[in-house]
Parts: sequence; structure tokens; C-alpha cells
Amino acid sequence: MLIKSLKLKNYRNYDLLNLDFDPDTNILYGDNAQGKTNILEALYMSGTTKSHRGTKDRDIIQFGHEESHIETVIEKRGVCFQVDMHLKKNSPKGIAIDKVPIRRAGELFGIVYFVFFSPEDLNIIKEGPAGRRRFIDLELSQLDKIYLSNLSNYNRIINQRNSLLKDIYGKKNLMETLDIWDMQLASYGTRILDRRKEFIEEVNKIISNIHYKLTGGRERITVSYESSIGNMPLSEALKKYRERDLKMKSTTVGPHRDDLCFSTDKGMDIRRFGSQGQQRTAALSLKMSEIELVRKLINDTPVLLLDDVLSELDKHRQNYLLDSIHDIQTIITCTGLDEFVNNRFSINRIFHIKNGHAANAN
Repeated sequence: MLIKSLKLKNYRNYDLLNLDFDPDTNILYGDNAQGKTNILEALYMSGTTKSHRGTKDRDIIQFGHEESHIETVIEKRGVCFQVDMHLKKNSPKGIAIDKVPIRRAGELFGIVYFVFFSPEDLNIIKEGPAGRRRFIDLELSQLDKIYLSNLSNYNRIINQRNSLLKDIYGKKNLMETLDIWDMQLASYGTRILDRRKEFIEEVNKIISNIHYKLTGGRERITVSYESSIGNMPLSEALKKYRERDLKMKSTTVGPHRDDLCFSTDKGMDIRRFGSQGQQRTAALSLKMSEIELVRKLINDTPVLLLDDVLSELDKHRQNYLLDSIHDIQTIITCTGLDEFVNNRFSINRIFHIKNGHAANAN
């Protein structure tokens, strides 16, 4: 699986951009705030329809314009696909595959798989559960169209149920409609829970050995799924906590409240008691597991997007990461071609990014 080329028009700080990528290692270097991450963001959007930053479409469109365009050419098992995406200020984005418009964004999933690795990912263990839920949702949405559909429906119903909980406060006659939303919420939520737990089982088959190597044989870790309802069926939990939900005017249990726990082989919760070094190593282990898991599940290699991550890792972890991705198309951003980057591994194509322009620097 390869990204052949990317074209941008009126996208953030790019008036026009046209890049052809090498099948192996590509470097985007330049000072901060020049637009390097914007290129990775556009690539990620072309495969997932969403910004890794969580940014809304209208905020991506270049100032003074009503629309921006992303064109990505992808090669998969010898076949090329062209993905066109039009971001619009006042209407939903338009997406076409090989010039044929698609009705639902989910039809795009499966053409290309990205693993995005940013410095913020190294903080996924020490920060709140929202980031860990976001990790599992983004990964499963790429791998499983049914999960994406269930998640979309679940989030829609959560919003509607929360609105109803607020309205009931002044209109008690609306109470009887709550059962209808609870039934739908329990249905979609249970499917999400089951799929997330399956995913974590797959991660655990991989992450322990990766972490063991990263720590020089000192430690193994296990990931466990922490449900806000324990082993209780979601339908029962919604009934049990209905009074609390009415008081809080919000749905307080369900997959949107769950978390992932990272434990050492000695039973220590790394989120709460791990050192910063342990937390960052566990985060790196998780991202490396993501790469291996995607390889296993799709029987192909993902495209790896590394956003200035190397500068955040010590030499041992840099070496482990780079040794693990030698056979994957990788697009890396950095602020300079320092001695480590030049000598540590082969660079196939280099682009200098400056003020919304890209120059081939090979």
C-alpha cells in the first residue's frame, strides 16, 4: 500500500501543492509553522475523512476561499485509486473515488490505512481517557466499516438522548420517550463494547513482546478494557442510572465513558503510578502494536505518518522505531536534517517546506 502523490488547493497555508512520494522514506523538513504537519493532516483526511487534530472542515479551508481540494493517488496491490475530497465551508464535504462521487464517507475506508504518530501520542497514557477512547475509535473505524457505522449511530443517539434529558426537566410528559432512545443506545453501544474488547485482545497478543524489547527485557505490559458498567448489560445500566442521568442531564454510562488500563507484569497501573518514562514507553509500544496489528489484519502494510516524533525519543527508542519500519512507506516531518537523520537510515526523497511551498531537496 503506497501513497503515490498528493495535490492540495486552498488547503490551510497552501495555495497549490503537488508532491510525488517515494515508496520508501520521505522527509518533510523545515522550521516550525511552515506547513509540514498540514501535509500529513491532508493525507490522513484522504483516508479517514477526518483531521487527526479534530479540526472542522471550515477551519481547514484557506482564508478568503469557500472550498479546498485534496487529491491523493493511492496504489494498492498494483492498482491505483484517485481520491478527491472537496472541503466546503457551508455544506458537507464531497468525496469521489476515481471520479465517481460516493454517498457515504464510510465507503472510503479500506482503500488506504494510515498510522499517524505525533508527539501528543506519547502522552496518551498520562492524559485523560478521552484520548485513549479516540485512539481505539480512530483505529477501529479504519479497520471495520461496521464499527464506524455503529459508532456514528451511537454518537447521534447520545446527542439526542442528552437533549431529551435536558428537555424532560421542564416537560415531564417526555419521560416515556426515553425508553425508545435507551433501546437503540443499548443496541449500538453493546456492539461497540464487544468490538473494542476484541480489538484489545488482538493488541495484547502483540504489545507485550514489543514493550519487553523496548525496555531491554525489564518489563511487559497488558492492556485491559475498563467499562463504565462493568459486566452489567448496557440496557440494565441505563435503567439503573436513569435517575442520575436525569439529575446530571447527561448520559453517564456507556462506551463514551470507558477507558483503557495499561498494567505492568507486576500489576502496576502505569496511568496512575508509572514514571513519565514508563508512560512514554507504553505509548510507543501501543503505536508500534498498531502498526503490527494493521499489517496482520489487512495482510498489507499501512502508510506511516511520523510528525516530528523522533526528536521526542531517546536514541534507543529511535533505533527500535526505525528498525521496525524499514519496509513501510513512511512520511516524516522534522525541523532539520541533522546528523542522526542523515546517517541512521536511508532517505529516499527529501522536501524542504517553507511558508506553504515544497521544494525537492534531494
